[in-house]
Amino acid sequence: MTSAGGGLGDLMRDPDEAIRRMDEWAAGFARKAERYAAAQEETERLRLTASSPDGTVRVTVGADGVVSDLVFSSKTRTMPPEELSRMVLETMRRAQAGITERVAEVMTENLGEEDQETRGVLLDSLRGRFPDPDEPEDGPPEPDNGPDPEPVPPSPSAGGAPVPPAAPTSPPARRPGGIDPDEQDNNPW
Repeated sequence: MTSAGGGLGDLMRDPDEAIRRMDEWAAGFARKAERYAAAQEETERLRLTASSPDGTVRVTVGADGVVSDLVFSSKTRTMPPEELSRMVLETMRRAQAGITERVAEVMTENLGEEDQETRGVLLDSLRGRFPDPDEPEDGPPEPDNGPDPEPVPPSPSAGGAPVPPAAPTSPPARRPGGIDPDEQDNNPW
């Protein structure tokens, strides 16, 4: 029993048709790979620049969020270091906030409406990594209570003897003047 529309049985009866269909599939896959490669190359060339409101700091980032250029005006000579640090970070975050939109544009130009699910996952990941610094965060900021307190050992159970703390472990000592037998296999020469 064969299905209407060319099922597997029809292909088995016509090997030339099977080869033609496989060639079409392979060619389509190759075209798709070329579009993805073009999108990747264009994305890697992206550069986004933001300036501080007063022009003191200008930051350029790539699509990966890494700073590729940082320029200071002469105003920085008279700024307190804390203010300059804050300004650099805010300007960098504004530059990074544009990454998602620009990558989406590149993907649309190169891929059209293809693979919406994959695109959605990628763009959601970028939004999570590079949120818009001007939009409020979803939840309240977590308070910083300083360093974590030292753990308190459990109290001894009633009537029992206290449990001594575990002795710190240290790596085995090396043999003087020789190669550690455990590392001998890792020695490339």
